[in-house]
Amino acid sequence: MRLAILASPDSWYARDLVRAAAGHDVSVLPFSSLSANLATSGATAGLPSSAQSTAAIAGSSGSAPASGNSSLAITTGGQSLAAFDAVLVRTMPPGSLEQVVFRMDCLGRYEAQGGVVINPARSIEAAVDKFLTSAKLAAAGLLTPRTICCQTPDEALAAFAALGGDVVLKPLFGSEGRGITRLTDEALAVRAFKMLTQLGAVLYLQEFIPHEGFDYRLLVIGERVLAIRRRNPTDWRTNISRGAVAEPFEPDAGLVALARQGAAAVGALVAGVDLLPGRDGRLYVLEVNAVPGWKGLARAQGIDVAKLVIDYTASRVRR
Repeated sequence: MRLAILASPDSWYARDLVRAAAGHDVSVLPFSSLSANLATSGATAGLPSSAQSTAAIAGSSGSAPASGNSSLAITTGGQSLAAFDAVLVRTMPPGSLEQVVFRMDCLGRYEAQGGVVINPARSIEAAVDKFLTSAKLAAAGLLTPRTICCQTPDEALAAFAALGGDVVLKPLFGSEGRGITRLTDEALAVRAFKMLTQLGAVLYLQEFIPHEGFDYRLLVIGERVLAIRRRNPTDWRTNISRGAVAEPFEPDAGLVALARQGAAAVGALVAGVDLLPGRDGRLYVLEVNAVPGWKGLARAQGIDVAKLVIDYTASRVRR
């Protein structure tokens, strides 16, 4: 298998995947350098531009499609993605809306040409957007915290009250607990809402779910599901990057089913699904990460997760 890993060259996950991919031809390439060259040819070639436009319009209407073909070359780091059997996405670098959309477009067109992408572009688009993830989880019938997403301080203040005056304010895009704030004071909440709207942010608020200081991270890799318990005695956030400790954990069939449903809701083949047991006795699906980490899980469980990801990717190529 020829495999392209879209990642930072100094990424621990890229190095772990390269190690696990012994016997495969692997290249680590930059996501932010993707470019596309679209060339068309056919019956309209050589015609005046006005005639080409007329033919294109006729073809798009379905009444008289113009014959011809097109080719699309997608490259990054000086290499064509068409030369690879599969692409593993291990980063989502920040960028403007145009940059993010274009990167997803490139992955989508590579898929359309028959390439394997882990994860598919549509699933990454859904998972990086917390509102869209929440909406898809709710549509799948999964329990998530009450959520209100709005664009003005007044609406956010009303949401703060409606959610009980104890909310978690999250950036729409982001991971590993970065930018997440718990708000219980109305005056501080108003200041936060005004500051964020001045920066052009959307205000994504969820009710705070009282819990016992731990959650479950389930890693879905195709049909395989691995799990850890993440416990943080000093912070309400249970991200390992925020000081939580990963503990070995064997999920029961119910948790496994929830994780698979969560991954399927966003269309992810490899996903980290966060489940939070609330003090109310209910189990909440918090988030689905389509570019999941596994360092803590691999260490806690003593499992070569990178090898499982590589083997699963190779199995998708062989289909």
